[in-house]
Amino acid sequence: MLQLSVYSRIVKGRDSLQKHHNRLCANLPQEGSIRCLEVTEKQYTTMKLLLGELKIQEKRVNSDQLLLF
Repeated sequence: MLQLSVYSRIVKGRDSLQKHHNRLCANLPQEGSIRCLEVTEKQYTTMKLLLGELKIQEKRVNSDQLLLF
């Protein structure tokens, strides 16, 4: 596994993307790393969702709840 946390941000165009990339570069952690992956809308729509068995915590959360951890 590569990451411990995954964050996403939807941006409107390359200028906005560059602004947020610059903000990340200005706030890099002293230890650790940040990896940025740019995904176009077309690429996002072809994403495949692969599911295994749900973990106990996931089973307890219904579709009306937001799971934050």
